[in-house]
Amino acid sequence: MDQITAILDRLLALHPKEIDLSLGRMHRLLKTLGSPEKRLPPTIHIAGTNGKGSVTATLRAILEAGGKRCHVYTSPHLVSFNERIRLGTDGKFVSDPKLFDALYRCEEANAGEEITFFEITTAAALLLFAENPADVLLLEVGLGGRLDATNVIDTPVASVITPISMDHEKFLGGSLEEIAAEKAGILKPGCPAVIAPQEEAVQTAIERVAKRIGAPLLSFGQDFVAMQDQGRLAYQDETGLCDLPLSNLPGAHQVTNAALAIAALKAANLWPGEDIAAKGLRAVNWPGRLQMLTHGPLVRKCPKNSEIWVDGGHNPGAGVSIAAFMGEQEEHNPKPLYLITGMLTTKDPVGFFRPFEGLARHVGTVPITTSTTARDPFELADFARGAGLEATPFASLDDAIADIVAYAGKDGEPPRILFCGSLYLAGEILARNGMAPR
Repeated sequence: MDQITAILDRLLALHPKEIDLSLGRMHRLLKTLGSPEKRLPPTIHIAGTNGKGSVTATLRAILEAGGKRCHVYTSPHLVSFNERIRLGTDGKFVSDPKLFDALYRCEEANAGEEITFFEITTAAALLLFAENPADVLLLEVGLGGRLDATNVIDTPVASVITPISMDHEKFLGGSLEEIAAEKAGILKPGCPAVIAPQEEAVQTAIERVAKRIGAPLLSFGQDFVAMQDQGRLAYQDETGLCDLPLSNLPGAHQVTNAALAIAALKAANLWPGEDIAAKGLRAVNWPGRLQMLTHGPLVRKCPKNSEIWVDGGHNPGAGVSIAAFMGEQEEHNPKPLYLITGMLTTKDPVGFFRPFEGLARHVGTVPITTSTTARDPFELADFARGAGLEATPFASLDDAIADIVAYAGKDGEPPRILFCGSLYLAGEILARNGMAPR
């Protein structure tokens, strides 16, 4: 076992629960560490249910196209923990020595006190961000907002709330309004907040929080708009119209994500201009989100001429976006769609599967070997059937792929295969295909 794995295992054992939302333990540890959260570069704070990672990746691509150095904090990782922390000093994932040093210092400062894994690793990230130079910090919320471990910053240059849907009800509340109020907890007095298109109840809940604390809102559809127009991205706000290329990330939902990034950069006075933004949009990359696989060991196991995609989306909102994209692919190039899916027990499988009814020919459910909270494939297959889909449980990923090979052999049609339902599964797919994020 290497040093990083050993220390992460020790940190995981410091609290009996994986999730226990509170800020008290963070404030205690950060104070012992010398309050690194007060020594961060200008920070854009990103919360929401779907699209946080894509918005963050778009922000980074545009800022870096303009020569800015970006610290980036995202979670979870796909293959290596280092993916969660990108340092603007070299633009790369944190190195093992730097990561170990920060984790070890946090472990020592915590002195065996009860603290969750996400809290103490977030503290390590903030320590790294405070001690290494960068121009901007892009800080993605882990879960919720109000009591999330990242919500220890006082004055972000902008906040972003991406589309909100039902997710993590056990921790955030049983209604959209309650979940929205928790996620709006990242808003700060006087700090501009950029809001994605939301259901009316969600928008109302966010506006209520913003009014109470005095946070100016910039809402999609009211203060800025964006649309796809003749293969281009048309973005408009009170300053005028921007004619930009579409994001390099596939899917119609990326129009909204790009618009949120643009609006946030403008609100934060970090907008580099159309030419640089265009360069960034063409370069943006975010692994495991509607990522097409064209080569690699896992691809070679699939039927010849298969079209293969992987996406880590795992809630009903993600299901809608992914199914819409797959529907577009079907219109342009018809192929039988097969899902290979694994999910965690904290997710809503029926809500995720339902948008694929009438679109997916078959669902193969598989275990997730990298998580202890994965659903049993037999149980997950029952949920898929409850959403109106044909489903078969498999003991392994290889068995599910072999089944598609057999199907394709019978009907002779090259299939479209989508690995989906969990970021853990997406990470497993990329690792096995030799495509771990670098």
